[in-house]
Amino acid sequence: MKLVLSRKGFDSGSGGGPSPIVDGRPISLPIPAKQHNDNSSTRYGDLGLGQFVRDGRALCHHDPHFADGRVAFGQQGAASAHLANQGVGVGDVFLFFGLFAGDGHAAHHRIFGYMRVEQMLDVAAGDAPPDFAPHHPHFLNPGWRNNIVFVGDGGRARHASPDLRLSVPDGPVSLWQVPDWLHRRRALSFHGDARRWLPGNRLQSVGRGQEFVVDIGADMAAQNWLRRIIKSIESH
Repeated sequence: MKLVLSRKGFDSGSGGGPSPIVDGRPISLPIPAKQHNDNSSTRYGDLGLGQFVRDGRALCHHDPHFADGRVAFGQQGAASAHLANQGVGVGDVFLFFGLFAGDGHAAHHRIFGYMRVEQMLDVAAGDAPPDFAPHHPHFLNPGWRNNIVFVGDGGRARHASPDLRLSVPDGPVSLWQVPDWLHRRRALSFHGDARRWLPGNRLQSVGRGQEFVVDIGADMAAQNWLRRIIKSIESH
C-alpha cells in the first residue's frame, strides 16, 4: 500500500495565506482557478466559502471534491507523472494536508481529509466524471498532460484535532513531527536527503511539492497509525 501526503488549498504562494479554522473546524480553501490556469465552473460562493475570500464570485479550482463520503481528486503534468512513477493506484490512500490558521492557532500544516482510491479515471482517454462531481475541473481541462482523476471513499475533518497536526508547536510550519515508523524508514519521496530527518522524530519538509509518497506495505505500525488518522478525521 502506498500512502500519499498531498498538499492542497491556500498557502502563501497559492491564495496568499492559510485556510481558516473556524469554531474548531478546519476549512480548506481551494486555490484560485486563475493560479492553476484552468477552466472552472465553480465559484467560492457556490461552495459557501465566499466570506473567506476577497471575492466570492471568483472561480476556484475545486479539487479535491468531497461529497457524502466520496472523493474525486485530480492530478496532471509532472505531479501526476510522479504518482505514476511511485506506483500509486487502486487501494492506496491519500492524506490531504494544507496550511491553516485561526481560532487560536498560529499558521501550521495539518491533515484535513483522506481518500482511499477505488478507481482511476483517464480524462484524455474519454473517461466520464463521477456522478457526484460532474463539474470537476480536470474534466473541464481535457488537454492537460497526464490528466488522471482518482476516485474513492473518504472525508474531511470536522475538528482541528492535535492528532492531525504536522507542524511542530514551537517551530516553522515546514518542520514536522512525524510518527516513529516514518522517521525510522526515512522513505518519503522528495525527502531523500538524510539531513532533513532530525532528532526527536522531526522532519524538515520540502518547501514546495504536491505529493509525497511512502510505501507502507504490510508495516503494522504504519497501518495502525493510518487507521488512527482516518478515525480522527471521521470523528465528530
